[in-house]
Amino acid sequence: MLASGRRKLLSVLLQTQRWPSQPSRGMRLVQFQAPHLAGPRLGLESGNDSGVIDLNAFDPTLPKTMVEFLEQGEAALQVARRALTTSLPVLRRSEVTFLSPVTRPDKVVCVGMNYVDHCKEQNVPVPKEPIIFSKFASSIVGPYDEVVIPPESQEVDWEVELAVVIGKKGKHIKATDAMDYVAGFTVAHDVSARDWQTGRNGRQWLLGKTFDTFCPLGPALVTKDSVADPHNLKICCRVNGEVMQSSSTSQMVFKTEELVAWVSQFVTLYPGDVFLTGTPPGVGLFRKPPVFLKRGDEVQCEIEGLGIIINKVV
Repeated sequence: MLASGRRKLLSVLLQTQRWPSQPSRGMRLVQFQAPHLAGPRLGLESGNDSGVIDLNAFDPTLPKTMVEFLEQGEAALQVARRALTTSLPVLRRSEVTFLSPVTRPDKVVCVGMNYVDHCKEQNVPVPKEPIIFSKFASSIVGPYDEVVIPPESQEVDWEVELAVVIGKKGKHIKATDAMDYVAGFTVAHDVSARDWQTGRNGRQWLLGKTFDTFCPLGPALVTKDSVADPHNLKICCRVNGEVMQSSSTSQMVFKTEELVAWVSQFVTLYPGDVFLTGTPPGVGLFRKPPVFLKRGDEVQCEIEGLGIIINKVV
């Protein structure tokens, strides 16, 4: 996207923000690029939301990707906390391109049918155990990147979701210990090709969920100490300004702790792994008649306290 386009998008973002995005404590970690800086970098959204603090300028020994940063554990987090308390130059939002806060994770774990009100919408029973599927990491894009409708699909749909980011390696994690393995939270847009999800490829969900650009994330990784209760947040999706989904994460069937414990029975979790925890009612597939995304649409996914992502459909 051209710089002028990014500035316009950020202006729209500020005008459409409905809920607070800046936590009272903790950190908002970002990955970003800037024309005058080499490669992707790690940053912190500044306390007054005016811009980004360049963590790699503050400490050149820090890694430049979120996965590597999380792999360094508490030592890296302490460096970032010191940066927040130091008077440092702030890059204006118009100067930077925000990337997904996590890129190239080992895995993207997705949870189906995980909102009570979404189950009621479909008139199906609430699951007795988590329904797990996946997206490929190559589907991840940034918070303001474009979503591309592939020529192979005619039924591309929206889904706003709370995303959980794993902070340290673990296997066979107890639910009572699960939050020790969580780095924080972000906003996800689980874009879905319904014709492939529900009618093709033996009705396995993977291909319909994992086209390129089908996993916008961001704008920041909000550390868990910033979120008093991740399971009591307003969650909303707007398409062209019209509210399509509006609910609360309190409607989640399986909470973060249960999901982390459940999945870790089967696979080892690694720093940077992303959990997409399900979507509330209001998706296009179950509208009467169904509504699907078309070129030129704009989708805004927002979660209270975490922020908003805006994706143009092309």
